Amino acid sequence: MDQAAHAPQVRTLLLTDLVDSTQLVERLGDAPAAALFRAHDRLVLELQQRWRGRLIDRSDGLLLLFERPIDGLGFALDYMRGLRELGRQMQLNQPLQARAGLHVGEVLLWENSPDAVRMGAKPLEVEGLAKPLAGRLMALARPGQILLSATAEPLAHRAARELGERGELLVWKSYGRWRFKGVPEAQEVHEVGEPGLAALRMPAHTPKAWRDLPLWRRPVALAAEALLVAGMAVGAWFLTQPKPAIAFNERDWVVVGDLRNLTGDPRLSDALEQAFRISLEQSRYVNVLSDLKVRDTLQRMQRKPDVQVDRMLGSEIALRDGARALLLPTVSEVGGRLRVSAEVIDPHTQTTVYAVSADGKGVESALASIDDVTDQLRARLGEALQNVQKTSVPLPNVATPSLDALKAFAVARRLAATTADREQVLGMYRRALQLDPDFALAHADMARLHASLGEVAQAREEWRKALAIPQRLSPQERQMVELMLMQYDNPQAYFRKAEEYLALYPDDFRTLGRLATNQWHQNNDFRAAEMLVRRTLKPQYERILISRYMLGTYLLGQERYDAALAEFHTSRAGGFSGWAEMYARALELRGQFREADRIYFGSAAGRDGWQGDAAVMTWTIRHDPARAAAAARDWQAKAEADGDVLDSGRARAAVATQAVLAHQGDARQALARLLAAIDANGVRSDALYPPYSVELRLYAGLLSARLGDRAGVAEALRRTEGSGILRDYPTVAQLREVVLAEQERLAGKPQAAIARLRPLAGKDTALVAVHWALQQAAQAAGDEAIARAQTEWLASHRGRIVTESTTSEVLRFLNATLLADQARPEARTR
Repeated sequence: MDQAAHAPQVRTLLLTDLVDSTQLVERLGDAPAAALFRAHDRLVLELQQRWRGRLIDRSDGLLLLFERPIDGLGFALDYMRGLRELGRQMQLNQPLQARAGLHVGEVLLWENSPDAVRMGAKPLEVEGLAKPLAGRLMALARPGQILLSATAEPLAHRAARELGERGELLVWKSYGRWRFKGVPEAQEVHEVGEPGLAALRMPAHTPKAWRDLPLWRRPVALAAEALLVAGMAVGAWFLTQPKPAIAFNERDWVVVGDLRNLTGDPRLSDALEQAFRISLEQSRYVNVLSDLKVRDTLQRMQRKPDVQVDRMLGSEIALRDGARALLLPTVSEVGGRLRVSAEVIDPHTQTTVYAVSADGKGVESALASIDDVTDQLRARLGEALQNVQKTSVPLPNVATPSLDALKAFAVARRLAATTADREQVLGMYRRALQLDPDFALAHADMARLHASLGEVAQAREEWRKALAIPQRLSPQERQMVELMLMQYDNPQAYFRKAEEYLALYPDDFRTLGRLATNQWHQNNDFRAAEMLVRRTLKPQYERILISRYMLGTYLLGQERYDAALAEFHTSRAGGFSGWAEMYARALELRGQFREADRIYFGSAAGRDGWQGDAAVMTWTIRHDPARAAAAARDWQAKAEADGDVLDSGRARAAVATQAVLAHQGDARQALARLLAAIDANGVRSDALYPPYSVELRLYAGLLSARLGDRAGVAEALRRTEGSGILRDYPTVAQLREVVLAEQERLAGKPQAAIARLRPLAGKDTALVAVHWALQQAAQAAGDEAIARAQTEWLASHRGRIVTESTTSEVLRFLNATLLADQARPEARTR
């Protein structure tokens, strides 16, 4: 944390949650929902001022602090009434309601530094057991219900007269004692509300809250002697189970500190620390903060990345990143035996909550001991024993029985996080595989490295090798490898598989981000991409700044320019400068070309100026066709010199686009060269990316249509007819419909082209090319209404035009030309 927390202070906490807010946004649409939430924010601000509350956090709900319980209750009552009135004003077809939990307890408060706040941190941090207890009350409440703890109720009840006449009409109810998951003691639950507004009925049991009833009041079936005995036995079993000594909930996060090796054996340090992580990460109950995130946080703390993460430093990392506990593993020799142990540290106090250990004989016992220790930890943190048993696979099976191979693997992972030396990292992974040829996790890691470098063929090869040894992968890792292979082979099956995977592992932020990108590239669905990437905006994600950049892209594709620029700015201010093309495009759309150059040239991709496809886009948008054509030729020459078959084909498509649409060169010759390249390299390119040659062939057909070459259009359609790519890749299927419509237009059947394209154009996921081709067909048919509507669509969707980036991405060049054609004369120069 940025400043030391003060001693615990007693405060009133109010947590609220807006009921069914996600479904409400989906039903209303973005613009009406935004208007609703702006009105909601005005209501909250007014009530804060009235009741002297401090807003700490917000998402679908609110977390507020008050000095007195009566202030918190007054806010809650007015909030419930205000929501109902707001729903009426907005003419919603359902009541606008929230649930609320009010509790009084000790909390730790500290102010974040101005630098941390600028980086996205909250001004005030609040922690302590009182916070999850208020959260449990809120989650238990029915819609429109305000639940109070036994601490808050008498204090608020005594002061109710301060609410005036309304305070005398309030109904106060007690619902007895309840058990909350993660809270050791049963809690008395109360409700207060206004008749006609409040639920005023018993809360319903949830998986995390249930009534603490005596046995004699439980269902009548317990009267049977056998079931009574069984029930008592089960009850006794639960009473003997260890309860978490900190308020740890399912999917909470932990920081794993550096392993202390007290044996003097250097083989154990890196190897066992990595083994501890691998074993613990099998849990779907406990989330482990990644090594990369820990390194990122250390950098923000201005600490060296190799500094020892001990009790003090690990606690600070946990508090900064919202982790509930710090785990400190140790390996030592005790009485001639090898002991592996782990302490669970409360990061607020840096005290040991409890410790677990396992002993074994000799170094070879270490991996089994780690499995034992992590199983104990998971149970102590509250995970059900049957889940631990179900998901725990012994380390030799999910990693390697060889400590030397595990050490090489750990070194490779560390190098991958700290160096750009590809061969050095791959060399260490290969060393691990020499020591254990069946080390499937090493193959999976190598595949990830290749994929991150754009080396698709090598990545697929390594993933297939990993999957060929399924017994040596954890269930999660096996599903992940299958998912990655599907991404390249069958995207629609990939989307279905990803949903199943994320239902089990909802906090796998990288998969969420990847799925968002695929919704953008393969489905042209900016709204779905936005919803997915928003789920990754968590302090525990090491790539949150990349997520913010991608969110900016998806917002720009929905014409939400101010929001997009805000996300781009936040990403850049936080330190991300890996690429910045879409940030620059957003500025270009506002005519800020110099600022766009400054932003792009300050990124890793733009330090040598505009290059490759980005250069072609830039000079086309800025209405400089000669420079765009030169950039396309330079890009083609470089791609062919590098042997990059994918970029070479795309560059030829860019050259052909400039020749056909911007009249920069011999159009028919450029198109012929593009088709020859597709024929020559199709097998190689499709092995890297299956839809590649089909999309390029259809794009060539589209360019042929612009030349009036009906034979070229027919050939493109003939060569792609019946392709499985059209079934698996929706945007490629849309492109074929565009080419078919162009064929109909050239044949003097523009009405048939209109009939083909209008259903597609009515969808949010329609390609820009669909609207463009519909405009052309309507003009040919003399249908001014349709032509004008499509012209207006193109003029009002400039953000979509620059961000659309599907499959092989060749449609970007057509889009850039469309945008240049719209440009005002005064905006055509830098």
